[in-house]
Amino acid sequence: MNKTYTAVGFDLEQKQSDMIEKKLERVKYAEDLIVDLIVRVRHEKEYLFDADANFRWGVQAHVSASDYDFGAALNKLMDVLDVKVKKEKEKAQEKK
Repeated sequence: MNKTYTAVGFDLEQKQSDMIEKKLERVKYAEDLIVDLIVRVRHEKEYLFDADANFRWGVQAHVSASDYDFGAALNKLMDVLDVKVKKEKEKAQEKK
């Protein structure tokens, strides 16, 4: 799985980068299912996280979350992403 995360309109601090890396460990169980995981972070009044997961069978999942706190927004994103990955994994297993 190729993981990419970028900040749009601001620079990520090292602490924030480390936090993202640590949280992405939550979907490590799907490493063999996801080809690319792209996370974008925007900061205007609040932090807005967008993530695209490209699965090896050609499906793309898009999830997003926002909050005024960086950590809370990241946690919300990971909760949604985790559910989405599990659903896609179940769908792929049903087709076999």
